[in-house]
Parts: sequence; structure tokens; C-alpha cells
Amino acid sequence: MGIKFLTKLKIFDALDEKELAIIHESLEEKLYKEDDVIFTEGMPRKGLYILKSGLVEIYKNVNNKDVRVTVISEGRFMGEDSMIDETVHHASARAIEDTIIYFLSLAEIEKIGKEHPRLNSKLLLFVARTLSRRLYESNNYTRGVIDPSFFSGDTRIEHDLLGNRNVPEDVLYGVQTLRAMENFSITKIPIKLYPKMIKALAYLKKASAMANFDLKLLEKDKKRAIVQACDEIILGQHLEHFVVDMIQGGAGTSTNMNVNEVIANRGLELMGHKRGDYQYLHPNADVNMAQSTNDVYPSGIKLGIMLSYKKLKKAMIDLSMLFLKKGEDFQDVIKMGRTQLQDAVPMTLGQEFKVWGHMIEDSINDLEHVVKHKLNTLNMGATAIGTGITADPRYSSLFILHLREFTGITELKIATDLVQATQDTSHFVSYSSVMKGLALKLSKISNDLRLLSSGPRAGLNEINLPAAQPGSSIMPGKVNPVIPEVVNQVAFQVIGNDLTINLASEAGQLELNAFEPVMAFDLFQSQDILINAMNTLASRAIQNITANKEICKRNVHYSISLVTALNPYIGYENSTKAAKIAMKTRKSVYDIILEENMMTKDKLDEIMKPDNLIKPIKKLF
Repeated sequence: MGIKFLTKLKIFDALDEKELAIIHESLEEKLYKEDDVIFTEGMPRKGLYILKSGLVEIYKNVNNKDVRVTVISEGRFMGEDSMIDETVHHASARAIEDTIIYFLSLAEIEKIGKEHPRLNSKLLLFVARTLSRRLYESNNYTRGVIDPSFFSGDTRIEHDLLGNRNVPEDVLYGVQTLRAMENFSITKIPIKLYPKMIKALAYLKKASAMANFDLKLLEKDKKRAIVQACDEIILGQHLEHFVVDMIQGGAGTSTNMNVNEVIANRGLELMGHKRGDYQYLHPNADVNMAQSTNDVYPSGIKLGIMLSYKKLKKAMIDLSMLFLKKGEDFQDVIKMGRTQLQDAVPMTLGQEFKVWGHMIEDSINDLEHVVKHKLNTLNMGATAIGTGITADPRYSSLFILHLREFTGITELKIATDLVQATQDTSHFVSYSSVMKGLALKLSKISNDLRLLSSGPRAGLNEINLPAAQPGSSIMPGKVNPVIPEVVNQVAFQVIGNDLTINLASEAGQLELNAFEPVMAFDLFQSQDILINAMNTLASRAIQNITANKEICKRNVHYSISLVTALNPYIGYENSTKAAKIAMKTRKSVYDIILEENMMTKDKLDEIMKPDNLIKPIKKLF
């Protein structure tokens, strides 16, 4: 652990070398693996957490769902309130990837306070200012007003088409991002909460810089600075500076400029210049060279999905395999199949579960097809409307070679007709359609789970869902199927998102669709909540489902529809007779067949074996 790293942190800005050494000796290095929980909401604060490397998600539990608040990267800190009092955490934190954290415990904080009061005062002053700024920022953001002094108070002057503005000195974004923050306080969900999209845009900017350098249009020092800044973003750094709202006017220009400005300002630092000193590296002239929002933004959405869809695919595979495993577990559990909610013919519970697994499998194939054969087609080099104005004719071919190399995605290609690719958003519709199809299947499966587990005394009660929580504030002993219910609701949201994407796609006019931001928001949201829903369904419901074998068997014996299976053996007249007696007496068909001497028990039991009821077979005797 080096003192050099500590000197980069704002919290230790005011400390001298001796004080830094004291802090250095007091820190404990901790490694958290991907998905490890660092602390949870409501847990007493134990100290200050400083992120050395990796990514950490801050999230809150809302209505029994984990809702992401933000993602933080290297150099950020958590739990600073513990330096003032011992309150509980108001949110939870977990590692998104392998993460190293420097931890300053409460015991060490107390020790510093006693032995080094001057150092302690400096730290407390920083924490007080930080909390004050955070409160001010939160208040302004809630009101849709962003003031440039809500960070450190220091500002730099930047200008754009509309004039000069003060931009906070300690942010990497610039004036156009600042205006976007003021204009678009819509979802309150910034683009940094979708890090794969940010990573995708950084890949595009890196490949563009390399292509322009190959064409001798971009100087070597500028190329080096852009590429290094992009590499840092690709590794997950600087996420906190991607702040524009996911839904925005301008066809994604605010997002593109947020990325351009962060790369430019970080590049300037790497070149030894100050942030905002754009004469040395310009967000438009250099970072955005041979590009337009109209090719960068849709390409970024597509690449962002290609970088993240495998998590959705994994959740689909895991759920499908679990259904198939349960199908094997329940292969000997005979039950009644039902059509239009009425008794049909016998089947096994295993068949029911296997069907659900195969339904999900089909959607996996659909997902792969859209990703590999539609989303892989980019319009980089199209610039404004697809004519390629301001781009060298060799740019696109050089760009795609670099992008394939950087991402390892060999299927990536440039569209044949760039004018068409710039205005046509049907590929987004296709991906959304696959997710909607998956959502419809998940909702149908959830409906079936709720029906089959209904009761338990006055319903079907053929399966038992694991009890997740008490079901009523007034009815003691009631337990509801809350996991399938939440999956239903996720499905409704995804279906609604698909409708929005369809409407937005249709609303494009002439050479551009200005409504890609809402498409991006809904695509990534649908993807995320489907992943969460399937993982929840698998771990909180399907994994521990049990079958009520005797109830399933009794339903078969009592169902009048059983005579359909017996018809080849006792004849149509006897089958009709047995059905009439069963309807009149409410006795089981099984018992009636024996009482009326229509068949011996041995033969009836042979027919009733699951293997003889659930598939075509030759007549047994």
C-alpha cells in the first residue's frame, strides 16, 4: 500500500507528509471478490472505506428489491459519516468486480482523534464540507437546479455556442454536460448507472482516435492521451463524471458530449495541462473527430448491449437448466393436465417443468440471433445523416478493425448503407421484442406457478412454493406467492418498455430518429430487471419447490377425464357409464372402474403408470 495513492485523494489534500504517514499506518487493506457485500443498509458504521481499485455498487432495498443508487470507482470513499457519529448505513454496498479497499476503522479514527488532534480536525473539516455539499447537491438535483459550486466550490470558465459558464473544477465533464444536467432532470437516473454503455462509448472513442491517427489526422500526443483516458474509462474509472440523465432531448448529444468532455479533460491532465484548456485537446475537434452523435450514440447502445447481454443469457440458461432439473426430479409425479382451466388428460409434473425450461431455451436462441446478426452492425463513419461528411473515406474500415481488436468481438461490422443505418432503429425493436417474448413466457410461467400452488386447502395445491414472507397484516397464517408475483410485474414493465421502444422507433423523421435516448433507457432497464427477476425466481422459488404427490395422484383418480385413457380398454359405453357415475356420486373414476368390475386392479394399475399415460403407446393388453 503506497502513500502516493493517498496523495491523490481529496480527503487527504490538506495533509502533510507526516500526517499522510500516520493515515497510511492506520489503514487496513481488504479484498472483496465480485458480488461480495461490503456493508448493508441498517448496519452500524464501522469506519471509512477508500476504494483503491475495482467497482462498487451502492444500492438500497425498495419494496424488497435492490435498487442501484450509483456506482463508484477508484479514489472514491464511503462511510465518512462514521468520523462524526456512529449512525447506521443508509444504503448497502457490494463489489461489482474484484475490488481492493483501504479501511480506516472506528478504533483507528478514535485513536487519531486522541493522539493527533490537528490531523483529526483536518479530516473532520473535509467530511463536514463533503456532507454539506452532498446535501446541497441532492436538494438542487431534486429541484432540477444544478449549481456549479456543489462540489469543491472551485470553478473554471468554459464556453460553448451559448456563452461562458462556470464549471466545477473537480469534475471531468464540461459546459455542455452542465447544461444537459440543468435541462434534463427527468428520470434522475444518470448514464453512469449503466457502466457497460459508458464502456462501449469509450471503446468507440478509442477506435476512432486510432483510425484518425492512422490517417495522420490526429497528432500522436493527442492520440496517446485519448487512448489512455479511454482505457481508464474502460477499466471502470471516472464513472462518477458521467452524469447526464438517461432520457434527454437532442438524440443523445448530451451523452456524446459528456463522454467527449470527460475524455478530453482527463486527456489534458495526462498531457500535463489543466482541465478545460481545450486548445491542447478539444472534445469536439479531437475526441469527436470524424464522428457525430448520430453514429456514436446508436453504435454505443448496440455495443453496450453486446458487452452486457451475456449476463442476461446466463440468467436464462441458469433458470432453464433449473426447470429441466426439476423436471427430472418430478418425472414420476402423475397429475392432471388442464386445458382452459378444465381437466384434460394425465401428464407428469416433470413434463410441466420441462416445458418451462424449453420455453426459456427457445428465447436464448432468439437472443443470440439478434445480438450476433443485427446489433453487430454499426453506422460509425455515417456522421450526421449517413453521407459521411467530415470523415475520411478510409475511416470506417480502419475504425472497425481497431474496434474488433479492442473488444474481441469479431462479428462487429459497418453497415452497408450508412444512410439507412442512421435513421433505422429496427434493430433496437428486435432486441426489445426478444425481451418482451421472454417476459411473456416468464409471466405465463409465474401464472402457472401461482395456480398450481393455490390454496393450500381450497386450491389446486399440487406444488409448494417456498414461504418467502408473511402474506397478510390481518389474516394470520397466510403466505402469498410473492416471488412469482414480482416476476409478473417485471414482465408487465418489460412489455410496457417494448411498447415505448416501438412508438419511439416509429416516431423517427426523415434522416434521424431523435428518440433513441428513451429506447436506450428502456432496453437497458428491461435487460437489468429481467436478469434480477430470473435470478430471484430461480433462487427464491424454483430451487426449493416441492410436489404434493398424493394430491396430484388423487386429482388424476378423481378426474372424469381419466376415462379418456381407459377408453381403449373398457370401451366407449363403459367409459361413458363410469363418467356418469363419477359426476353423480363424486367418487373417483379409479374406484368406480373397480366397483363395476370393468377391469382388474392389476390391469388398471398398469394403465395408470405414468409412462403409460404421458405418451403414445401400443395397447397394453
